[in-house]
Amino acid sequence: MTRLVTFADGTTVPALGQGTWEMGDDPAWRDAEQQALERGIDLGMTLIDTAELYGDGRSERLVGEVIAGRRDEVFIVSKVRPENASEMKMMLSCEKSLERLGIDRIDLYLLHWEGRVPLEETVDAFRELVDEGMIARWGVSNLDLRTMERLMEIDGAEDCAANQLLYNLGSRGIEYDLLPWMQSRDMPMMAYSPLGRGGLLEHPLIVDIADRHSAEPAQVALAAVLRNDGIIAIPKASSVEHVEANADALEIQFDIEDLERLDQAFPPPTQETPLEMI
Repeated sequence: MTRLVTFADGTTVPALGQGTWEMGDDPAWRDAEQQALERGIDLGMTLIDTAELYGDGRSERLVGEVIAGRRDEVFIVSKVRPENASEMKMMLSCEKSLERLGIDRIDLYLLHWEGRVPLEETVDAFRELVDEGMIARWGVSNLDLRTMERLMEIDGAEDCAANQLLYNLGSRGIEYDLLPWMQSRDMPMMAYSPLGRGGLLEHPLIVDIADRHSAEPAQVALAAVLRNDGIIAIPKASSVEHVEANADALEIQFDIEDLERLDQAFPPPTQETPLEMI
């Protein structure tokens, strides 16, 4: 793994990490999921994303089991529910996440989406967790450009390290304004669901480009997300074979024809569009 993304504070992480949404829910899949995450770490996919929301903490517990004895190798991202993003509740939520993960500090702690708690209070809560050493840095998820601009007006919000967003070939709206805004501030964007949903991988063009590169459609879709600077993709892989295939996506090099055909089939936005999220 050689492709890195750098946070504003100089910390580097792999551009290709591992997501854990819907992992840890089914005991029948637990061993396979553990093996997949372990193999991902071995392959350099050392950024692992989870959340207290995922399986009501079961995903965090799964990650905790996987990284036991390997803490120094990984960069852990977790997320706080919006209803727990107040000064009174966030510390307790973070403490529970730390306990489930079996660690004493979360590398990046995100607001899962904006809720009713004022952002000013959430920023203060994040700053307190940094001061207490419970998190190294903080960020947000599912915030559009207008909300990010509003966030930046808050004292201390300049420390926001990342924004995690839905981004794939079928969901490119952020390329019009939000992604350039983040790139101009050296703020990495974490792409969740980078392989898309609803048959994206069966699209004839993706299949054709995959054939040209002796690759799989999922690898083409993932490589398309990773072609821009400052993007961290966090696909989920529930098997060793799947995680190895994801890692190989970094080897795909698109030519001009590939890029032109992708843009024709999945046009980049030409105007502001509402933020998509799932």
